[in-house]
Amino acid sequence: MKTTPLTQEHINLGARMMEFAGYNMPVSYSGINEEHTTVREKVGLFDVSHMGQFFIKGDEAIDLVQKVSSNDASKLVVGQAQYACFPNNKGGIVDDFITYKLSDDEYMLVVNASNIEKDFSWISEANTYDAKLTDKSDDMALLALQGPLANTVLQKLTSVKVDQIPYYYFGTGEVCGIEDVIISGTGYTGSGGFELYVDNKSAVHIWNEILKAGAEEGILPIGLGARDTLRLEMGYCLYGHEINDETSPIEAGLGWITKTKKESHFFSKDIFTKQRAEGTSRKLVGFKVDDKRVPRQGYEIVDTDENIIGEVTSGTFSPSLDIPIGIGYVPKSLSKVGQEIGIKIRKKILKAEIIKMPFYEK
Repeated sequence: MKTTPLTQEHINLGARMMEFAGYNMPVSYSGINEEHTTVREKVGLFDVSHMGQFFIKGDEAIDLVQKVSSNDASKLVVGQAQYACFPNNKGGIVDDFITYKLSDDEYMLVVNASNIEKDFSWISEANTYDAKLTDKSDDMALLALQGPLANTVLQKLTSVKVDQIPYYYFGTGEVCGIEDVIISGTGYTGSGGFELYVDNKSAVHIWNEILKAGAEEGILPIGLGARDTLRLEMGYCLYGHEINDETSPIEAGLGWITKTKKESHFFSKDIFTKQRAEGTSRKLVGFKVDDKRVPRQGYEIVDTDENIIGEVTSGTFSPSLDIPIGIGYVPKSLSKVGQEIGIKIRKKILKAEIIKMPFYEK
């Protein structure tokens, strides 16, 4: 298994470790429920250094980004970030990612750990431009400081005015005495905060300084278990679950990052334009379960007559709502809020109801 610069720190903190996307990663420290609640109510610190970072630089860097991105990166200003996906050429998704505009001729693309090699190959094949593509995934660490008290903690460690960094914007400055840290107003929790991009050699120092600085705010290190429950309560898609090479961003509820009217051509643009006009046969929905048992990926979704109509893509017990929740695809005709459905767990069918996402609201 691969390791991040912080792997030994997690082991020292007593984290329960497991393999994720080829990396030895912390699932939990004190327990998923406590970590989840800490991020919702206070502040937590994640190691997400397994994520990938690509840099695209050159006079035609924007042209390459526009060709591979579903979103319209031409709208970005320097210091702004944008969520998007890489469509393949058959209407599916290679990966989802975030674009950062570093300068007029340089962009950083942050991709999922499990797709680093696949994504790099995909962009490389599309690169017929005056643009240099570089993979710096093995040189960079990524820390996510998330929760309503993230501003308070981070401000103790930097002269950058962090409260002036809007959502999906970023700045660069000194953090814990380390220069050129990218401070990004992004995250995957729905509770606000920042993501910090640093050199590998500085990761342990910054990690430990943040935990010390946040002690009076009740900071905790947070594992991937709570990261998943937090994102699921927000209805955020996870690659390999809600989205993959066979799913369309339109049916996945990601039409808002699929800019079919942008001038630049991008992969599957014609397919998505047609789906916008004609609709899709299925839709991604959220549901709550009237039981204590938790729906899991791959469980069948049935209608009131017990006919199979779809399957669960993600499910968990929501610590914030104190009920099991899930996400899955169903026919569009059966996707209305309030629709009764069933979740088949072996020979048992649990009653469930389609509800509006996000499940959790501040």
